Amino acid sequence: MSERVHDRRDTGVRGEELAATYLTARGWTLLARNWRCRSGEIDIIARDPDGVLVVCELRPRRGLGYGDPLEAITYAKVKRLRGLAMEWVRSQEFRVGPVRLDAVGVLVGPDGLCRVRHVVNLEVR
Repeated sequence: MSERVHDRRDTGVRGEELAATYLTARGWTLLARNWRCRSGEIDIIARDPDGVLVVCELRPRRGLGYGDPLEAITYAKVKRLRGLAMEWVRSQEFRVGPVRLDAVGVLVGPDGLCRVRHVVNLEVR
């Protein structure tokens, strides 16, 4: 495995851990991480403190060379994420209630410091 792929995977794992820590510190309950089905993957599924089911898309990056991490979330990705959320809801044996799509961007700086940015309620426009 190339060093570049290894670095990218490490950034992804670290970003996911930071996002999970960020959400749980704010009173969220994590229900699933990296849930997969035939159509794709959901990074984090959680309940916020108000009881709303939230499907979170994570975008970790090591720098701003390709822009802010959250800029990588396109219309097509949000639309696909909405479909994945509905697949997860259908797969559950309990009543889910309201569902919201959020995004968490994690920027891992060269100095090791990290910045987490949370966007609530992604919309398809």
